[in-house]
Amino acid sequence: MKIRSIRTVIAPAVAVVIALAAWEVAVAITGVRAYLLPGPLEIARTMWLNSARLFDASIQTAMAATIGFVIATGIGIVAGSVIAAVPVLRRALYPLATILQMVPLVAVAPLLVIWLGFGLPTAIAAATVVAIFPVLAATIDGQVSVDPGLREIFALHGASGWTRWSKLDLPASIPNIVTGLRISAGLAVIGAIVGEFVSGYGGDDAPLGIVVMSAMREARTDLVFGAVALCAVVGFALFGLVSFVGWVLVRRWHSSAVDPSGEKS
Repeated sequence: MKIRSIRTVIAPAVAVVIALAAWEVAVAITGVRAYLLPGPLEIARTMWLNSARLFDASIQTAMAATIGFVIATGIGIVAGSVIAAVPVLRRALYPLATILQMVPLVAVAPLLVIWLGFGLPTAIAAATVVAIFPVLAATIDGQVSVDPGLREIFALHGASGWTRWSKLDLPASIPNIVTGLRISAGLAVIGAIVGEFVSGYGGDDAPLGIVVMSAMREARTDLVFGAVALCAVVGFALFGLVSFVGWVLVRRWHSSAVDPSGEKS
């Protein structure tokens, strides 16, 4: 099992190293100018020289994405549970939520700036907006698909709606919710970056989105690549954290059974 885990990590790492080496060689051979396509070594050098600025920017972006993700998780699970429990709401609101999800975030972001102003609140709101739907949809699908036989058992024992939700519906939908959370984790970072593009603020607290925009205007392509790479790192970190928590929850879900009294056996 450990050997398989090691191979899972080593294979992508080797692929990345080969790709970066090929990139560096191609840039050296073709002689392409650095403002068009800098090599990985030049990008790494720029990231090192601007490490303090990029570190602070990464913290700002990570904070916006994480807060937005947490808010989206809470709203998505609560709203999804309510919609799943009331068939009328499911028929009325679920299609509307699907339609709203199709509206491009870049079209909504200017409204967020009008309502919330420039800065971190808009980036958080953008991350929240784009990350809600996967959690909402996963929660609804998970709770709607709960075994009717188990619900009948809870009804026979006189369980209240709250007891059934907390002891059956929510635990049974954990695998679905975890899948939705993994999708939302990546989307939250994208939403935060888009929010930063629209509600940009400079200075020492400028996030990665603003670093990308300012570096692009200055034709500093190496810094653009560095900031984009750190955006990916933030996304991978949040996704990895969510995946680990989800793995723990799903593992506990698979290793336990729930009876109508709420006791695990």
